[in-house]
Amino acid sequence: MPNAAPIGIFDSGIGGLTLAHAITELMPNEPIIYFGDTAHLPYGDKSATAIQAYSVKICNLLLEKNCKLILIACNSASAAAYDLVKAYVGTKAIVVNVIDPVIEYLDQDWSNKKLGLIGTKQTVNSGIYARKAAELDKNIQIQSLATPLLAPMIEEGFFNNRISEQIIQEYLANPTLTGIEGLILGCTHYPLIKKQIEDYYQGSVEVIDTSIIVAEAIKELLVEKDLLSTGVTGSRQFYVSDYTESFEQSTKQFFGEAIKLTQYPIWD
Repeated sequence: MPNAAPIGIFDSGIGGLTLAHAITELMPNEPIIYFGDTAHLPYGDKSATAIQAYSVKICNLLLEKNCKLILIACNSASAAAYDLVKAYVGTKAIVVNVIDPVIEYLDQDWSNKKLGLIGTKQTVNSGIYARKAAELDKNIQIQSLATPLLAPMIEEGFFNNRISEQIIQEYLANPTLTGIEGLILGCTHYPLIKKQIEDYYQGSVEVIDTSIIVAEAIKELLVEKDLLSTGVTGSRQFYVSDYTESFEQSTKQFFGEAIKLTQYPIWD
């Protein structure tokens, strides 16, 4: 694998852009190829079988593009498809999910603490965060709440306004999250509403932005494997399975420039 090979990132829609942005901020020399499966969003209400099928199809494209690392930038897909994708990709690329780096972070700083987690139905029902945290044997409690309206709300551009504020407040007031000391944003869409969540808690709860944690873990991994790009500022390519105006607007918002989207239907 050459150092100049790109990092491949995929998600059901715009949520993974929070990770793409965090990676380019931390490692500006890394070329990235992003795939948003906008034809099938949100993944959170899909079956594990369907998510696995989508993930393998997307990986075919990323492998064709000679990606050195593939990031499953979606908690639902990380929970449902990581093991399958890792086996499918084999030695052709490094595969990273968005859950394990967060568990490693909790292992370092959150012993004997009670945490909340908000995410899609798929992520919450999998129980993967609570199970992996229990395996650390650090007395870390995770209270998980499915918040299925948030990802489609964000995909439609309804964030940082009164509509999103009402929905966010309704979810965060749920008794499941009572008494928590930290809140894990268990969906890559949610950093887009991080400020509204922080405003709700007014400093009483630490909001854990997983996009930064995952980006730092990827940099550490590339350094360890001696695969960091040493070239000029990395290029960016964006693919979608179905064109949506909200995705185009979101890429402009994240990267401060017009982004060319290439439509690539994964079932054709």
